Amino acid sequence: MSVGDILLKPIITEKSLRDVGEENKYSFKVARKVTKKQIKKAVEEIYKVKVLGVNVINIPGKTRRSLKTRKEFKSAGWKKVVVKLVPGQKIDVFEFPTEEKKGREKNE
Repeated sequence: MSVGDILLKPIITEKSLRDVGEENKYSFKVARKVTKKQIKKAVEEIYKVKVLGVNVINIPGKTRRSLKTRKEFKSAGWKKVVVKLVPGQKIDVFEFPTEEKKGREKNE
């Protein structure tokens, strides 16, 4: 598996952004069959940062029901990873430009 196939996308939610600010932790959706060592190597290569720890969470699929046909089906499960970085390092994907917000507030 190549490095680009391991990390599928960053998870940007209110909770994950709070972890970025408070604990320097970043969340990603990853491929189902990757290991912690592969994830650590991929994050370090792609974002040029030093990883302290990797926590893996397997999210099970949910059972849903169609209102029209009343049939149940199960959505696919996925794997979530929380990566802790060395203090002082950051990943720019999760950072939002605060300067633009301040500039807009002054103009209004």
